[in-house]
Amino acid sequence: MRPLDRRGLVRASLAGGTVALAAPALIGRAQAATLRMRLSSSQANDPKFGNGRVYYDKLVSQLRANGLGEQIEVSFFPDNQLGQEIDVINSVKLGVIDMMVSGSSISANLVPLVGTFDLGYLFTSFEQQTKAFEAGAAKPIEAALQRGSNIRIIAWAYNFGSRSVLSKKAVNTPEDLAGQKIRTLPNPVITECLRLMGAAATPLAFGEIYTALQAGVIDGLEHDPPTMVASKFYETAKFYSLTQHNFSPLAIYFSDVAYNRMNPALRDRFLDAAGKAAADTRAHGLAVEQEAMALLRERGVTIVQCDREAFRKRVQPQMETFMRNRPEARPVIEQIRATTV
Repeated sequence: MRPLDRRGLVRASLAGGTVALAAPALIGRAQAATLRMRLSSSQANDPKFGNGRVYYDKLVSQLRANGLGEQIEVSFFPDNQLGQEIDVINSVKLGVIDMMVSGSSISANLVPLVGTFDLGYLFTSFEQQTKAFEAGAAKPIEAALQRGSNIRIIAWAYNFGSRSVLSKKAVNTPEDLAGQKIRTLPNPVITECLRLMGAAATPLAFGEIYTALQAGVIDGLEHDPPTMVASKFYETAKFYSLTQHNFSPLAIYFSDVAYNRMNPALRDRFLDAAGKAAADTRAHGLAVEQEAMALLRERGVTIVQCDREAFRKRVQPQMETFMRNRPEARPVIEQIRATTV
């Protein structure tokens, strides 16, 4: 079980095709043969700041702890090696790729209700998010995604810190964002959130951000501190304004095709390991956010303590509009907002 470099991609793809042809045999011999899976992430192959790599390492450890080290082999593909996120999530839907680690936002392109979690200033902290999810707030979203796309969310982790705005200019107020082209996920809810905050919101695939910053196609982006470090976005944009507009949940997506082909006994142990790996990843994420902030400062980034309340007020109407258009989101939102830590 190891991350694959780009040279290993072709070999892994061929191996993946062999496994797909052999899948019926694997079902009957789950204890005797190795079940091979592919796990995709758009983020850098960074064992400290890349949430996909961190989850992969935790998963491998938990699989071994559950006695599955010889029965399940997971190959890791970071840096968009299997394609841009929108292509990968569709491949997970079809069962071409088994697993994906990404924010909840990308699956909102398949099932818009998932966009509930992208609403600006919905969560107040990751601890509040976990408490709400453990109380069942995420269950309706998970069920809708499975019904609508044949994709399961088998665990929730964290992006490594709240999402804030990294830009080439300092941003203290919504007025400072006016006219700035800020990259957002290709997701209408997050795009609308940044528009309400004052930006010229610009949807763009993750893998295109660095060159777009260099070329001046965009003025900045919104993301968490470790991602800014791991992907070196600070090399071009030097002002990080702590809007903290989104505590984005990190989803562990699992193809229904992969789920259904697994031997049930093996599957239960795998899901247990996947859940424990997510809990380990959450703890890691909380620990490295401040370290990443310190590294950004060392690399010449100015941290801006902006007028967060002004941004929150600008975004507030989004939530009511979303609930009016998608009434099924209301109980989810109300449960989250009622959760305190």
